[in-house]
Amino acid sequence: MKQLTAFLALMFLAGCAESPKQKPEADPDELARQIHDKVLTIDTHCDINVDNFTDSVNYTQRLGTQVNLPKMEEGGLDVVWFIVYTGQDTLSEEGYAKARKNAMAKFEAIHRLCEEFAPDRIGLATSSDEVREIAASGRKVAMIGVENAYPIGEDLSEIQRYYDMGARYISLSHNGHSQFCDSNTGEKDDVWLHNGLSELGREAVAEMNRVGIMIDVSHPGKESMRQMIELSKAPIIASHSSARALCDHSRNLDDEQLQWMKENGGVVQTVAFSSYVNTEKDKIRSEYLSTIQKEVADSLGITWYERSELRSLPDDKRKDFFKNYRKVRSLADSIANGRADAPTGVTVADFVDHIDYMVEKIGIDHVGISSDFDGGGGITGWQDASETLNVTKELVKRGYTEEEIAKLWGGNLLRVMDEVQAVAKDIQASEKSPAGA
Repeated sequence: MKQLTAFLALMFLAGCAESPKQKPEADPDELARQIHDKVLTIDTHCDINVDNFTDSVNYTQRLGTQVNLPKMEEGGLDVVWFIVYTGQDTLSEEGYAKARKNAMAKFEAIHRLCEEFAPDRIGLATSSDEVREIAASGRKVAMIGVENAYPIGEDLSEIQRYYDMGARYISLSHNGHSQFCDSNTGEKDDVWLHNGLSELGREAVAEMNRVGIMIDVSHPGKESMRQMIELSKAPIIASHSSARALCDHSRNLDDEQLQWMKENGGVVQTVAFSSYVNTEKDKIRSEYLSTIQKEVADSLGITWYERSELRSLPDDKRKDFFKNYRKVRSLADSIANGRADAPTGVTVADFVDHIDYMVEKIGIDHVGISSDFDGGGGITGWQDASETLNVTKELVKRGYTEEEIAKLWGGNLLRVMDEVQAVAKDIQASEKSPAGA
């Protein structure tokens, strides 16, 4: 009896010895928060309005904008690429001059934020080392991207000027064919201006390589993109595009384009723009919201326009519209979210589906993240910078490791920028070398 008792006791102790292996799994939300706090989070595309960069109204305040310092701090968004965007006009000196004035105003606004209004809270970075140094100091980081090279006109020396003012990526076109290249918008009517790049565009690619500015292919057409990759001596980026296989929109990249990006060594910054993530879900939600938005605008005494009407508006009316745009949309969203019959719309899960797809197609080293906040971006769960953690939560939920999340949230983008600047350094060094040396 004693032997049996001893045997059972040993078996019990052996079982107890194995029990520590059965530790409870870590809470996924807490794990996501820990990872989010450790990795550098970079959003490569956020538009700005110069009216929000004044002495009395600026990003030190929690404005109605999707991005500002309080919302970045709340959501743990470390780095934002503020965008110098100018719409397309006639390919003429008059059009270029007007656009140049707009571009300079946006450059100056970003510098004011970092140098005058909040140098203790945000700094302007122009290299990966500066990004890390500023972030390590406890401040947020601003970077500058140029959406549409149209304001450059035909003077390629402006590219160096943009670089000197802090620009580190430029797209050669936007919604409309520019003097440099064809836009993706040519797909609509199959009308093209250059069949890819113009001669000036080819020279611009070489000049961006020379000075160290990343080439952004999110808006140019497919043939334009192919020719840029063929000519460029450095990797390129798509600053805010998603996978066309999941959402058939001309702003997204098809599988062939994704393969080009991989072979080039570049990176595709997946964009949280609902109609580029899931056009069908976006359309259902937008149609549901349109009536509510109109009712909200009417109650506030604001004239509301459909997006299709905006291009025909004079500048002053378009400016007034966008001044109230976020406010009306936010109020309408709040009303809709309180209704049981409201369609969900595009979610963070739908967004990460695109990340999953591209990671599978071209590898973890070639995919990143962008929002297009204050330029039309925003999805359920990531409506503004304060909700940035939700993206990391979804990535953790899908099994991405801390190392992989760090690459997606900015490591890949910084790697490309380093390579672009290294190529520029080599080009400049070769220019200084005696011929034949």
